[in-house]
Amino acid sequence: MGSSKLPPSTTVLKWLGFVSAVWIQAISGNNYTFSNYSDALKSLMNLTQLQLNNLSVAKDVGKAFGLLAGIASDRFPTWVILLIGSLEGLIGYGAQWLVVSQRISPLPYWQMCFFLCLGGNSTTWMNTAVLVTCIRNFRKNRGPVSGILKGYVGLSTAIFTDLCTALFSDDPSSFLVMLAVVPFAVCLFAMFFLREIPSTATANAQEESSFFAVFNALAVVVAVYLLGFDFIKNSGKVVSQLFSVGLLILLGSPLVIPIYSFFKSWNSNQTQLDLEAKIEEPLLKEEALAAAEQSTVAKEEEIAEERTPPVIGEEHTIFEAMKTVDFWVLFVSFLCGVGTGLAVMNNMGQIGLALGYADVSMFVSLTSIWGFFGRILAGTISEHFLKKSGTPRPLWNAASQILMTIGYILMAMAMPGSLYIGSMVVGICYGVRLSITVPTASELFGLKYYGLIYNILILNLPIGSFLFSGLLAGFLYDMEATPNPGGGNTCIGGHCYRIVFVVMALACVIGFVLDIWLAFRTKVLYSKLKANKKSNKGSS
Repeated sequence: MGSSKLPPSTTVLKWLGFVSAVWIQAISGNNYTFSNYSDALKSLMNLTQLQLNNLSVAKDVGKAFGLLAGIASDRFPTWVILLIGSLEGLIGYGAQWLVVSQRISPLPYWQMCFFLCLGGNSTTWMNTAVLVTCIRNFRKNRGPVSGILKGYVGLSTAIFTDLCTALFSDDPSSFLVMLAVVPFAVCLFAMFFLREIPSTATANAQEESSFFAVFNALAVVVAVYLLGFDFIKNSGKVVSQLFSVGLLILLGSPLVIPIYSFFKSWNSNQTQLDLEAKIEEPLLKEEALAAAEQSTVAKEEEIAEERTPPVIGEEHTIFEAMKTVDFWVLFVSFLCGVGTGLAVMNNMGQIGLALGYADVSMFVSLTSIWGFFGRILAGTISEHFLKKSGTPRPLWNAASQILMTIGYILMAMAMPGSLYIGSMVVGICYGVRLSITVPTASELFGLKYYGLIYNILILNLPIGSFLFSGLLAGFLYDMEATPNPGGGNTCIGGHCYRIVFVVMALACVIGFVLDIWLAFRTKVLYSKLKANKKSNKGSS
């Protein structure tokens, strides 16, 4: 995998790498699709709701082993991380397909837990490779980078769900084939293009911002296109096939950026061509070049490595970060938001059935699409207000917690249409939390050990899944449910999840208080970041 020969190769390759990162994220949200085939697993294996929820917990426990991806990201090139993740997904979801398609008899419960865990862990390798590489490549636009990438993760559930509806009429076994094969193929392609590119003096932050605006616009078009299909999905085979072709074209449209960059660089002056040789330089030298271009705060971070302990905004090792109050405030508030949101996504199939909806694919897709809007808007808007007024990013997390509280109260009331509104609100707020926390962690604790710190924070996904889905939702649902003669159980009515939603609303209130506290504690840091961004803009 040698360097590209496009002049200047760094610019073109960096944008081509970002496009491949977008494609990876567009297919790496398979962990959020459990509701699309959970009912098939429940009936085939004669499971109670608690047993089914514990299968979903096993899927999320896979993220706990994302620490391995975080450690590996500092020691191995990006393509190795992608290869490991794609192989895990192929095996994990492939085994589930064998069971659901009844090509083999149902595996023992512990073996199913293992394969769901393996599938869940696969996404941590993909996400780590993408986020760590892209945030290092685009240091001056961390918010938009996080928003776009996390936004496509949000869309991925809708992409898989709507494609399966269009091509395979919601067949669970066909859906699992897609989850196993598509990410594997996309990662194999991306391995050739996604890599760390050194920052250079010619890096134009304003041009990057313009390109990210195009990425945002294209992503919004994809989201609206998917949303439109949700309302016409029963219009016939021809319409479904045309939809699939159109979706693939839209997903390929971000290629206009590296193509434009190529033709622009082709006509650029000769001084830009000296950047080509820099791709072959050692990683340590790349990092040194990148550090040389950073602001006063970033230079202080480099010097601060010699001091103990570092302060917020400087480079932290994982142990130094975990000794700070700010890390644990961010960690617990993250748990309150993503843990409760994940419980809703994992139980959406049974929540919909309890409220009288035979087909829950609409709600799965709505949560995904509105999660996209939450992710992409949060990244862009938080970056804008950071540059304009130094607004701490945790304030946006606090706002999402309040909105999520309202969503849970609406779903607890179980009024007509409340699941539509609730699924949209939960999707938006879940997206905001993921999008905001990614750049926040890098701004508070630095980029040097970011891969590992990010995966420590992602531990909240299995922890939250276990607490809110495996324990809370599973136990309370089984208390209200009626046993079925052949095994398993069923609950119909608004009472099935009412107490679950009330408890999760209270958890979000706690998260709101923690986010406000963290915003207050980091106010000075974000004021410095605002001044730093203004000075960089003035000097460019």
